[in-house]
Parts: sequence; structure tokens; C-alpha cells
Amino acid sequence: MPASLRNPPARDVSLSAIVAGLVSVLVGFSGTAVLMVQAGHTAGLDAAHIGSWLGSICLVVGLGGLILSLRSRIPVVLAWSTPGAALLVTALAGVPFDQAVGAFVLASALTLACGLFGWIDPIMRRVPIEIASAMLAGVLLNFGLGIFTRIGEQPALVLAMCAAYLIGKRWAPRYAVLAVLVTGLGFVAAMGQLQLGNVDWQLTQFVWTTPVFTWQAAISLAVPIFMVALASQNLPGLAILQAAGYPVAASRLVGATGFLGLLAAPFGAHSVTLAAITAAICTGPEAHPDPARRYIAGAVSGATYILLSVVAGAVAVFFQALPPALIAALTGLALLGAILGGLAGAMSNPARREAALITLLATASGFTAWGIGSAFWGLAAGLVAHWVLEYKRR
Repeated sequence: MPASLRNPPARDVSLSAIVAGLVSVLVGFSGTAVLMVQAGHTAGLDAAHIGSWLGSICLVVGLGGLILSLRSRIPVVLAWSTPGAALLVTALAGVPFDQAVGAFVLASALTLACGLFGWIDPIMRRVPIEIASAMLAGVLLNFGLGIFTRIGEQPALVLAMCAAYLIGKRWAPRYAVLAVLVTGLGFVAAMGQLQLGNVDWQLTQFVWTTPVFTWQAAISLAVPIFMVALASQNLPGLAILQAAGYPVAASRLVGATGFLGLLAAPFGAHSVTLAAITAAICTGPEAHPDPARRYIAGAVSGATYILLSVVAGAVAVFFQALPPALIAALTGLALLGAILGGLAGAMSNPARREAALITLLATASGFTAWGIGSAFWGLAAGLVAHWVLEYKRR
């Protein structure tokens, strides 16, 4: 759309997009922020350095998501590398933190190089939309199943949230997720299930650590962080945007994550990537029926991360106090529309259904190898199947 024909962002704001942005932050923070806290403890960091790690990564993720969403009018949601954080829980043991920061800088520089040299766009041009949609459905499928696997833990809570979703979809579909969120939080508050006594609302101190570069840290930390971020989050994140119908400058987006990572690394941030699961919340129909107005969800997500960066360490503790069943049910219900869209897109072309099904099954399997998650392997399996089956027809 030409810039002259675009509505001002204020005219595109909607409650459903605001809720989608807030839910994406809730899901992202509650699920994986604790990994960075654990990795910080492994490295022997004090509370100030751990808070700086969380705060700096929230700040650049928020600024990047806000600016990119408003400029591109696409719901661009950024995140930290979850598999990278999981890797660091054990890999930081015995590594001086200044050397670890040097590895963080190198990993971000490698990501920036991929963007500057345009290595990502050729990859994405070779991914059929059916394969991308199947990967999206496979990534999100277990979150949908989580609605029902968590019923046994707290049946009243989960069933109340499901009832709120169905009632909302029937009479106010744009606000169904808001109804779920309000119902869930109201229920746990009424039952006294919020354990907030350990939350210490101290402001974040941004602590500079001068990077030190060593071959050992480069091999053991930088290269694995770069590889898992690219394979497990950046490529799936791009595929999710593609499956939602958004034209993306893939190399530019990936390069932007590398640049933001370079800015935040000296303050402890290990990696900045495109979001995958939380991006699906902002790119799906629950955010807004009109895809051209969903970018507001990405902007709200970014603005929220900026606010959270001020008290990031305390927020991580707060989200740990929420019942896991609430997070699982909220995530699954918020992603139902995205799962449906992924399945519909995957099966839309009869000639590519087998390859799409292979992609979906491999992605949903949870298979990992060499520290790389199933999203990448599902994409790889689907592309191999697609090439073989298309070759047979020629």
C-alpha cells in the first residue's frame, strides 16, 4: 500500500490488537524468561547483572518490534533466543562472563552478516507457502493440545477459560481472547492462587560488561547460539509471517535482529531473534480481521517490552507466580485461529498435501538434534519431500 494511502496508526488501533500484543508478551515472558535467570545463576552473576541481561534484551526487543511494526505496517514481533538461553543454562558453567559477552557479540555479528549479504531471502523464496503453513501448524499444535492436557491440573480454571472463549467467539469474536484473559486472572485471584510475596519491584540496573574474545567461547558459545537462533527461531519466524500472507524482506529483518543484538550484548543480552509462537498470536485473525491492521499488535507488544525492561527481573518472578494451567490455556486458546489458518493453508493445494503433512508431523514431533529444534527439521523434511514428489511428476 502506498504510504500516502495509509491510515495514521491511531486510526488502526483496536482493542483486539492491543490484547493480542499484551497476550504475546505474557506468553513469551512467562514461558522462557526463567531460562535467562537460571543461566545467570549458572554463570555466578549477581541480581544486578541478571536484571541487566533481562532488561537490555527486553529494551531492544521492544524498540525493534515497535519501530519495525510501525514502519513496515507488518506485525513484527521480536524475541530472545529460547534455545540459546536453554543452552546457556549449562554451557556458561566455568566461562568468565566477559568471555561469554564476547561470544554474544560474535553471534549477533554473524546474524548481522547474514542480513547484510542477503543470504536469507534466497532460502525463503524456495519455501512453498504450503510448507510454511504446515510448519506453522506443527509449531503451534502442541500449544492447542495443551488446553486439554492441563484440564486435569485445574479443571475449573481451564473449563472456565474455555467457556469464556466460546461465549466470546459467539457474541463478540474480536474480544474472545480478552474474555479468556480476564476470566483466567479473575479466577486465580479469587482462589488466592497468585503467589506474589517474592516479587521485589526494583528498577533495572543496566550493567556494562566489556567483551573479551576467545576461541574457546567462540566455538562453545557463539557458533551454537548463532545456529540455533537462525534455525529454530529466525527461519520459523519468517515462515510464520509468510504463512500469514505478509511480504517480508527476510534478510533485512534478520539483519535487524543482529544489529539489535550487537547493541544489547555488552549489557548481557545473549541473542535477539524474530519471534515464532508469540508472532502467531499477533499475525492471526484474533488480532484483527483485517490483516492490514494487525501491525498494531506488534507495536503494542514492542511498547510493552520497553515498559517491562524497567523492572525486568521482578516481572520474571511475577510471571513465575502465575499457575501453569492458566498460561497453557491462554496460549492455546489465543492460538486456535493461527492453528486453523496453518492447517487450511497447508492442505489448500492437493498436489502438495503429502509434503505439507510430513512437515506438520515432523515439526509437531518435538524432535531435536545438535541443539536445533523440530521447527527447523520439520521445514527441512517438508522441503525434501516436496522436492522428491515434485521431481517424480516432471
